[in-house]
Amino acid sequence: MRTRVPDVASRIMATWSVCGSGMRGLKMRVFVSLVWLVSMSQAVKVSPLIEKVSDHKDFKKLLRTRTNVLILYTHSATSGDTQLKLLSEVAQAVKGQGTIAWVNCGDGTFHTEYNRPATLKSMVAFLKDPAGAPLWEENPEAKDIMHIESEKDFRKLLKKEERPILVMFYAPWCGVCKRMQPIFQQAATQTKGKFVLAGMNVHPAEFDGLKQEFDVKGYPTFCYFEKGKFLYHYENYGATAKDIVDWVRNPQPPQPKDPEVPWSEVDSAVFHLTDDTFDSFMEEHPSALVMFYAPWCGHCKKMKPEYEEAAEILNRDDDSPGVLAAVDATVQKAVGERFKISGFPTVKYFEKGEDKYTLPQLRTKDKIIEWLQNPQAPPPPEPSWENRPSSVSHLSAEDFREALKKKKHALVMFYAPWCPHCKNAIPHFTAAAELFKDDRKIAYAAVDCTKGHNQELCKQEDVEGYPTFNYYNYGKFAEKYNGERGEAGFTGFMRSLRGRDQEKVAKRKEEL
Repeated sequence: MRTRVPDVASRIMATWSVCGSGMRGLKMRVFVSLVWLVSMSQAVKVSPLIEKVSDHKDFKKLLRTRTNVLILYTHSATSGDTQLKLLSEVAQAVKGQGTIAWVNCGDGTFHTEYNRPATLKSMVAFLKDPAGAPLWEENPEAKDIMHIESEKDFRKLLKKEERPILVMFYAPWCGVCKRMQPIFQQAATQTKGKFVLAGMNVHPAEFDGLKQEFDVKGYPTFCYFEKGKFLYHYENYGATAKDIVDWVRNPQPPQPKDPEVPWSEVDSAVFHLTDDTFDSFMEEHPSALVMFYAPWCGHCKKMKPEYEEAAEILNRDDDSPGVLAAVDATVQKAVGERFKISGFPTVKYFEKGEDKYTLPQLRTKDKIIEWLQNPQAPPPPEPSWENRPSSVSHLSAEDFREALKKKKHALVMFYAPWCPHCKNAIPHFTAAAELFKDDRKIAYAAVDCTKGHNQELCKQEDVEGYPTFNYYNYGKFAEKYNGERGEAGFTGFMRSLRGRDQEKVAKRKEEL
């Protein structure tokens, strides 16, 4: 008896099925149907990792009990062996994280088209994070980029390729990388045959040695090679495709940058204070705004011209309501510590030498002048992350170990309150924690690395930048999380862990 199938050959589709009622106990299951012209009446070798489903109830049970289910529907013998062989490899690669099933047709409601390539890498990436962005190599416009997947492939390329090579080391979540990718693609097409332009995602921890070898301290990092030897970094991140093409045709080492002149040595109307002059200055100026800054701080650099323009007016007017001063808190550390400066820029108002207000809203010339003419208490600050109600556990050096020992799975976000990337990740991380709040074996936790003893804890946990995400199993470090920094990435990671738990339990039951 032949199984009837709808006339949907060659379509690849997906759907989200929501089980449970309300937000409590919300479980999301994704299943994908791949429809090829394959005959179920023909004898086809099937991997034991691919589950056969022949009953509607079994189908529903599969969707209810498993996460990330990829389903093959078949009805002719044209390509069955090839597709089942591919899916056998996929099943092995996602074992414990996803399930491959072979099912009769006619079940399911499909509404989201899956149009990514039918390759091992794309399917594995999809099953690990169904809501994640497509891989760079899936972009048809990136066909002239050589996409490197492993360090072994990278070494092989350097050894055998005669043409010059420019490699873009990148991270999938990096905004600058995403902006540079189409430009790099165009340059690859324009130099095709004469040069090799390659891309390699080196964000995973397995590439830490490679990053250290080629001084990859941020993303993207471009490295130029000739005959297998590294020669130069390419550092024009505002480049056009033409800029890249012109450079690879005549590669040059990065030009040494002129040392930046300290702000205190630049001619401006701003008063620059030191540990020694701070108090005497306050005695002479009963109304003063002070900008505490760090020379490397991007937000400080953005604010400096506005602050200088306001100082041109306020510091040179005999009837000024106040004056503007600045302190480099990385040099004048006594003053910085005295006023507990932990982020940059920090703007404080001093009245008769008293630290009266901290004013984060004053960032432009007009707002600074307007506020000084009528000093008012600032609006109450937005509560810090740890003071806002959420299902994230905020840990410190004192309770970190003890708290994690009680949880089978814990994803910890090490952060700094001033870090922009941290601020972007917080709502997604919080939403993921809310979804798993009723699971006693799971914790989403956070550590503020700028606080006291937490600084030493963060060093011990190998935190070199913010945010850093570490996964712990009953308090023991297991791996760094290098996935997407959205809600889907954080929840998908934890679902995969719970999926493995469920499979282990089911296997033990079968053995009994």
